[in-house]
Amino acid sequence: MTAAQTHATSTLLRNLILFQLSDSEDEGERRDLLRESSKLRELYPFPNAPWTDEARVAWLLALLPHAAPDLLDRLLREQLTEAGDFPRLGGAKGEHYRGILPTGETVLFVLAGDRADWRAEARTLFSGDHFLAERRILLLAEVPPAEPRLAGKLLPDPDAVEKVLTGHEAKPHFSTRFPAERLTTGMDWDDLVLSPRTHDQLAEILAWIEHGDTLLGDWGMKKRLKPGYRTLFHGPPGTGKTLTASLLGKRTGRDVYRVDLSMVVSKYIGETEKNLAALFAKAENKNWILFFDEADALFGKRTATKDAHDRHANQEVSYLLQRVEAFDGLVILASNFKSNIDEAFMRRFQSVIPFLLPSRDERQRLWENAWPVDRLTFADGCDPASLADDYEITGATINNVVQKSCLRLLASGGRHVNQEMVLNVLRQELGKEGKLV
Repeated sequence: MTAAQTHATSTLLRNLILFQLSDSEDEGERRDLLRESSKLRELYPFPNAPWTDEARVAWLLALLPHAAPDLLDRLLREQLTEAGDFPRLGGAKGEHYRGILPTGETVLFVLAGDRADWRAEARTLFSGDHFLAERRILLLAEVPPAEPRLAGKLLPDPDAVEKVLTGHEAKPHFSTRFPAERLTTGMDWDDLVLSPRTHDQLAEILAWIEHGDTLLGDWGMKKRLKPGYRTLFHGPPGTGKTLTASLLGKRTGRDVYRVDLSMVVSKYIGETEKNLAALFAKAENKNWILFFDEADALFGKRTATKDAHDRHANQEVSYLLQRVEAFDGLVILASNFKSNIDEAFMRRFQSVIPFLLPSRDERQRLWENAWPVDRLTFADGCDPASLADDYEITGATINNVVQKSCLRLLASGGRHVNQEMVLNVLRQELGKEGKLV
């Protein structure tokens, strides 16, 4: 927040507080004061959201502890000279923060003072169907059951605060609170070697990413279609499922997060649902791609209900189904076996995309792409065409063979790829998979 923005915010809030303390009922004057908030447009996240003057003032109050920590305290000391004024304004102390943290009551006082009709209007800012709540831009902290809900502290979206104050969107770090890691790749879309059938189905996902908003909005399909897009990638390990998810993000400019299901699924009743709720809440309205690798752990078939454990597991799957359907972005599930996925999910996928073992021609392209051919020479039988003819293996195995072979050459000072070396490395790789050359 610049010095000019801080001054303008201070002036706006000071004038609103003075107006409310005067007990004026002049709606025109109040509207003129609120309208000043529109001049600070750089301080509001999501510029396409339906911002009102009241919503802008609420956001500015929530932003103060992060942008100008002493501003609200100074305004209170200046304007609230009577001890009885302080409860009217609300506010709370933090566990570590030394200043006053604004609450829902703070918003109501600044917007409406003690006027019942104005306060009733301002309360709608914190209803569940208001865009501030729907987009999780501004929420209220929970309070004990006996206390008024509006006594809760204002909870602005941390990512939105970061974007407003720094101009950059913060990338969440992998943690117990956010059990997902961001996927990146140095490869490009043209490096992706897949069957024509798989490429055709991936084109449907790209079409949704590019035109989905137009389909729902301009073409009026929002009332008939659920938000978001859900797809299943299925096929043997090493056939490109994770790489494809990464490249979808790179090609479309979207962040891809791989969810660690081992940190999501809990043996304690209710914890898995809580973890999933936090994950999807963080991802909402971010245009992220969520990638659930080895999805069988949570998206697998539900069992017949025989005991409390079965009921708990089935409740988790049902809850997950609800959250996936409500998510407005792209969700990718990956599984080695299509048959492992619960039928309730299968019916809700817009696409089910097979990742097959590469054909002979596809293997040749994979070998050609993997070797640093400008640095090496190849013995007979070790060129990409011959290797593609002889060994039916996945792209991941090919990359591993090439990496180990190149390291051996670098260690020995060699530049010539011979069949004996490749076979030795290949035996090691296939041995890990329980296969023989």
